[in-house]
Amino acid sequence: MLEEKNDNLQNADGENKQELSHETTEIQPVVEEILEVKDKAEPIAEEVTEEVTKEVVAENTTSNAAMDEIDNSNAEESEDDTIKDRHEIPVLDYDSMSMEALTEELEKLVSNEKVMAIKDHVEEIRKAFMSHFHDLLEEKREQYSEQNEGNTEGFEYHSTIKNKFDDIFDDYRAKKSKHYNQLQSNLKNNFEVRNTIIDDLKNLIESTDDSIGDMFKKMNEIRERWNNAGSIPRDKYNILWNNYHFHVERFYDLIHLDKEARDQDFKNNLEQKQQLIVRAKDLLAEPDVMKAFRELQQLHRVWKEEVGPVDREHREIVWNEFSEITKQMHDKREALNANAHVRELEHFEAKQKIIESINALSTEAISGHKGWQNQMKKMEALRETFFKAGKVPSELNEETWAKFKTAVREFNKNKNAFYKEIKHDQQDNLNKKLALVEKAKSLKDSEDFKVTTPIMKQIQDEWKKIGHVPRKHSDSVWKDFKSACNAYFDRLHKVQNEENKEEIESYENKKNFLDEIKSFELVGEHKKDLDAIKANIEKWKSFGRVPFNKRHIEGKFNKILDALFEKLSLSKKDTELMKFDNRLEHLAENDDNRALEKESYFLRKRIDEVQSEILQLENNIQFITSSSKKGENPFIKEVHKNIDKHKEDLKIWKEKLSRLNQL
Repeated sequence: MLEEKNDNLQNADGENKQELSHETTEIQPVVEEILEVKDKAEPIAEEVTEEVTKEVVAENTTSNAAMDEIDNSNAEESEDDTIKDRHEIPVLDYDSMSMEALTEELEKLVSNEKVMAIKDHVEEIRKAFMSHFHDLLEEKREQYSEQNEGNTEGFEYHSTIKNKFDDIFDDYRAKKSKHYNQLQSNLKNNFEVRNTIIDDLKNLIESTDDSIGDMFKKMNEIRERWNNAGSIPRDKYNILWNNYHFHVERFYDLIHLDKEARDQDFKNNLEQKQQLIVRAKDLLAEPDVMKAFRELQQLHRVWKEEVGPVDREHREIVWNEFSEITKQMHDKREALNANAHVRELEHFEAKQKIIESINALSTEAISGHKGWQNQMKKMEALRETFFKAGKVPSELNEETWAKFKTAVREFNKNKNAFYKEIKHDQQDNLNKKLALVEKAKSLKDSEDFKVTTPIMKQIQDEWKKIGHVPRKHSDSVWKDFKSACNAYFDRLHKVQNEENKEEIESYENKKNFLDEIKSFELVGEHKKDLDAIKANIEKWKSFGRVPFNKRHIEGKFNKILDALFEKLSLSKKDTELMKFDNRLEHLAENDDNRALEKESYFLRKRIDEVQSEILQLENNIQFITSSSKKGENPFIKEVHKNIDKHKEDLKIWKEKLSRLNQL
């Protein structure tokens, strides 16, 4: 930046004044004024000017991409210091975050950070949020279309989280607008202040009343004011900076007349630049490369704007050393960016595979509602994975997002086609259910419960077998059907409760009698005890039937009988038949035809099993050869004994079946 200024000095004889660049035209009057002073100055001033020029040229001729990048950043930051803070705020993977998380992150940034520091963050958050919201809006529109037979006219969707996001974003825009207005005012004022400082510097140079010591003191004050003057418009930065340093170098030209003071100043500047070099070397070991780069950027600002020149012996050495450190830091930063790009490419490949999986999901042949529900779960899982896969290179972002949206739309298209097809089936189901509703309504007031009850139960069974109906009719048709069925069965239960009064009374009697018979004791005379047991059985029967849900009391009575029969020492056949007769009478009293059929089936099955066991034992015994005398084999005796037992059991089972058949 100083090369143009130095070229202008070298052409100060007026031969090439027309070649001054646009950036230096604003200081042209100053240049001409200096030329007049220079013509009258001692030859030693030319030597100093040459030295200063050589240092500036040496520093600028070694500039490269690293230095250019830092210069551009410093020029931008000179306009607004809050830009420096932007890089210290972590940039999250906003694409993988939900709408709720994005809103929360935006609110945190807007509430706690400067608006210029979060400018890029807010823009990325807004893009991610709107992408998610448009995706959600499309899904809601498709659902609306499904429910309205393809018609989307009148579709509206209001999102609470969208309203909250908009409110926070509006707050951010208001703060940013206020900041820009204040910034422009401050920049304008700061620019005027810096111009005043330059005027004061010019006056200092032209003063003839001050001693060298006073001039140094005033120069230090001017430097302090310059460093604290604040930001200026970006487009004015280079021009104003060149103007200021041009007059700073004029000051060095004048103080060159005092060689001792000049050498001391050169020495101080060298020490400061060496300290900057030491700190820059330390930054090369900083693990956070971006943090180190930002601090190096500040070191460059100090080197360029705050520290003056050094003597000829050291100027090229220190600058080359500082420049080399900058190049190394630049290389580390480029390597970091390259690694980040590699990771972004990996994210890109991962997202491409997810898109392929979604496309494959869309082509699978699915025929049922359950199958599509599973497909939708898989689809949702793939979407979540896509959003969490990380950032892709910016140049591939739009392409990736477009492919993802296309794949999702294709899946939704196939899903919607399926549900549109089953809508016809649902309409048929609705018609069937409406017919059952009308039938139930026509029977709900019937008084012929014996005929109507089976019909109503059949209607309910048919209802269960009918599939889904359109969602918008589901609740109403079920409500009508349930109302008709409840009206009928409530009346039926009321009538049955009236009829069950006798059964309830019978239950209470049997319950009381059960407590009495528990204390019954046999007297030890077989016939007398048997007659007493039979009398208790007859009394129990005389109480009549009990309610269906109270029939467990019969089992309790039978257990007491079993215990009495065991004490009575009846034959097994008599005991079994007496208990069986009691059971049959109980089933007959309750008109439990189904239970009787089950009992008959059980008896026939048991007879077949016993006959098979007898036949098997008789067949087995024919193959047994006795090594002892005939009839003395203990195993054969045991088999014969077992056969006799089974034959006795067979007689009992047949007798039971005979009595059941007679009933």
